[in-house]
Amino acid sequence: MNDRSFGVYVHWPFCLSKCPYCDFNSHVRHSSIDEHRFAAAFGREIASTAARIGARTVSTIFLGGGTPSLMQPSTVGAVLDAVARHWSVAPDAEITLEANPTSVEATRFAGFRAAGVNRVSLGIQSLDDEALRALGRRHTAQEALAALRIAQSTFGRCSFDLIYARPDHTPLAWEKELRRAVAEATEHLSIYQLTIEPDTPFATLHEAGKLATPDPDTGRAFFDVTQNVCTAAGLPAYEVSNHARPGAECRHNLLYWRYGEYAGIGPGAHGRIEHDGERWATSTERNPEGWLKRVESLGTGIIAHDPLTGVEMGDEFLLMGLRLTEGIDPTQYQTFTGTPLRPDRIASLVEDGLVAFGGSRRLRVTPTGFPVLDAIVARLAA
Repeated sequence: MNDRSFGVYVHWPFCLSKCPYCDFNSHVRHSSIDEHRFAAAFGREIASTAARIGARTVSTIFLGGGTPSLMQPSTVGAVLDAVARHWSVAPDAEITLEANPTSVEATRFAGFRAAGVNRVSLGIQSLDDEALRALGRRHTAQEALAALRIAQSTFGRCSFDLIYARPDHTPLAWEKELRRAVAEATEHLSIYQLTIEPDTPFATLHEAGKLATPDPDTGRAFFDVTQNVCTAAGLPAYEVSNHARPGAECRHNLLYWRYGEYAGIGPGAHGRIEHDGERWATSTERNPEGWLKRVESLGTGIIAHDPLTGVEMGDEFLLMGLRLTEGIDPTQYQTFTGTPLRPDRIASLVEDGLVAFGGSRRLRVTPTGFPVLDAIVARLAA
């Protein structure tokens, strides 16, 4: 519909431990994981998805989690082979694997590269050891940097994640840490403000008054430090939380934000698929063992497969596309919904300095507007 690329997201749901801020579909298992059985199930769900939607050319594959780097390289290879058996894979396809920067997982990087992975995203989160302990991470800053250098020498492309506005964090300390981080980055950084997600240990602490979050002015100071340091280092924002050297943007995530089509494979995976003249939202069983049994008996772990209305597509298009610094083409919204965005609301947001709507006829959120992006989307979609 908007971006004609096709991506495949594969969810590996297991972690060595659960971080206290995380609400992703991740699970800790103290017994060994039957990777051969899971790889076969991934292959079967890929096959059933291909049978349902037909031929596609895959431009991006993303192995997320959970902690995909806990997989053996042979498991990753089996998944990538299954994708290639059922769809065409573009010669220049971006194939990303999320990894934790522990020494054990770093030893597998060469095997992942041989299996076909050409981009890695490391969950470093901080370069401060005390902060890493508070975040429940199992690596030190030194281990993270060592793993980063192995990744940079092994893969053609490499990114890493950082979290700011952590407990007792200050903008001044963040600026010092971020300057150190950008000196290590080769092409891409994903940088997120710590958010308190429901039903996490951090949410319990926050509710008890034992974990403070920054007030709006301090949160804005963190955001401004991030933009200034990264831009000066040649890593400008191309999305509200992602920074890259020009040409090094994550193509898989761009596919999401440009409202492209992607299949969601594995426990708790979501997809947006086009077939039978409609766009469908899919989601799979979240429990890993429940998903496994469902795939083995039915061929798919999908528990929801719903056609999206024009209004739903328009809302998703706004929510995703306005995260990008390139903005959106407003006429695409009208294609989805049948009605244009209201000019008076756009004009009001322009007057407030929150969006720009210039000669290119693209609607963009300004740096002033990004910290209140959700309110902008709500205003435009109302």
